[in-house]
Amino acid sequence: MLVRSSTAIAAICILSGAAFAQGAAKPTDPQIAHIAYTAGQLDIEAAKQALSKSTNRDVRAFAEGMVGDHTAVNKEALDLVTKLKVTPEDNDTSRALSKAAADKRAELARLSGADFDNAYVANEVAYHKTVNDALETTLIPFASNPELKSLLETGLKIFQGHEQHAEQVAAALK
Repeated sequence: MLVRSSTAIAAICILSGAAFAQGAAKPTDPQIAHIAYTAGQLDIEAAKQALSKSTNRDVRAFAEGMVGDHTAVNKEALDLVTKLKVTPEDNDTSRALSKAAADKRAELARLSGADFDNAYVANEVAYHKTVNDALETTLIPFASNPELKSLLETGLKIFQGHEQHAEQVAAALK
């Protein structure tokens, strides 16, 4: 229980508004595209770690879903930026997300068995809450291009489902 709670709190702190903040400046579409793509790619990496470490059927099924769904959405995002001839722009937010995710993967690498499963799923719940909030309050409202906005809205619906699924897996692990 303590591992789950502290992991969730750490994830929320690391991925809070500070990670998604662009200061007072409104993020541009190339920055938004990079943030969204990075968030998906980081969840793919986390899921691959879970697939390499977990033997729990529910955790593995969840992780497989994360790889499939995030890979599909990221492919759509790459296709869209190619079509629009936009180059995604690395920024403070995407760099902060990448650093926080690397730190979390290193922390999770030291765990095994039920401790790993609980920490991974707790982090997935917190991560999806944070990313979904950022999509709703920052990325979608600030996106200028209607196609990018539509892709983000579709992604939000999928990722809200991920959050609910992660919560169900977390409850089953108790």
